[in-house]
Amino acid sequence: MSRLSTFLSKKLNFCFAFLTLSFPSAYLCVSCNGSSPQKKDHHPALGQLLQFKQGLIDKTDSARIHNEVKAWYDSEFRYAPLNGGMLVALNGQILFETYNGTGHIPGTDSINAFTPTHIASVSKTFTAMAVLKLAEENKINIDSPYSSYFPDFNYAGVTVKTLLNHRSGLPNYLYFMDKLGWDKKKFMTNQDVFNWLVEKKNQIKGIAAPDKHFTYCNTNYALLALLIEKISGKPYPEFMRDFVFQPLGMNNSFVFTPADTNRANPSYDWSGKIYPFTDLDLVYGDKNIYTTCRDLLKWDIALRSGKYFSDSTLKAAYTPYSQEHPGVHNYGLGWRMNVYPDGSKLIFHNGWWHGNNASFIRMIPEGATIILTGNKYNRNIYHAKQLTAIFNSNMNVVQEEESVSGENPDDTSVKQK
Repeated sequence: MSRLSTFLSKKLNFCFAFLTLSFPSAYLCVSCNGSSPQKKDHHPALGQLLQFKQGLIDKTDSARIHNEVKAWYDSEFRYAPLNGGMLVALNGQILFETYNGTGHIPGTDSINAFTPTHIASVSKTFTAMAVLKLAEENKINIDSPYSSYFPDFNYAGVTVKTLLNHRSGLPNYLYFMDKLGWDKKKFMTNQDVFNWLVEKKNQIKGIAAPDKHFTYCNTNYALLALLIEKISGKPYPEFMRDFVFQPLGMNNSFVFTPADTNRANPSYDWSGKIYPFTDLDLVYGDKNIYTTCRDLLKWDIALRSGKYFSDSTLKAAYTPYSQEHPGVHNYGLGWRMNVYPDGSKLIFHNGWWHGNNASFIRMIPEGATIILTGNKYNRNIYHAKQLTAIFNSNMNVVQEEESVSGENPDDTSVKQK
């Protein structure tokens, strides 16, 4: 047995021995690889965050939703099996859950409810809400220039808010660092990104005026992670652990650091070829959170509870800020959204880094949550928005995928409204 398999086995045995059910009325779909259903984990904080409405979901509706989701899953992943997990919940109650594949390909370490997966840009939802929480505590003013916190930052007009909503005009570090001669034998850090932006500004091409248009850019969130570190006095991985993961009982979630090498599963392309670890894989804030479907549900529950963030903070996060292009697509503060003509919104974020895919869909008024994660590239994960029709038949879902662009396919330059 490999060291990783031994580690996972011990971890699962611990979980099974000490964790109990936390999500009532859950229906579990046995994973396609034939492993048995896993027991559900528990943390008291969840019960304090969300009071379930008894009788809201009757058995008939639960069974109907479960069967419709299962039919979609069986069809969507028939020819390209998901190597990861999927969960669908209503008002915090899991109605469908399944896991398939192995952490290593080939391997015997079956993916299950406790297997963390890199969620790529879904990580931005955590970074954004951490900044907004610090703003709630009057430690950050999101309308202030970023330079008010980092005096050396020489980009006038770039505010914390324009970083959050991708309207800063900054270029993507994934490209300008390479073009300016970054040594790919060295692992890049967030501080490296900041330093090169400041010191090599005159050599960087593609810098735009701030707050003129939306351009999805990972640089924004690498800088926001530095801001979190400066204001909190903690490294970003420790802050996220103390601010989110531990309080919410997200016991299988972490921000990747070199110390996590043995517990972080690799990622694979569609054919099963492994993606090597690169010089870009230590930058966080824009990516690098590993988590599970169940832990993401806990995050969703906290966001819905009204007890973790103020109503004004959530309203700001879910407000569309890019109106210059027609269409339903838009971006808030760390959240993608579809804004429909009738005023309804679909709040979500997709992720894509190397072979890791993730889709985190939140139907706020309907109470529905749709989560998919995987570590073997599978574009069908992004089709999950088709499932929103189960909960709102009037929602005109416009299908889109993250665009592929260079080293980081999660860097989408598609303009949105």
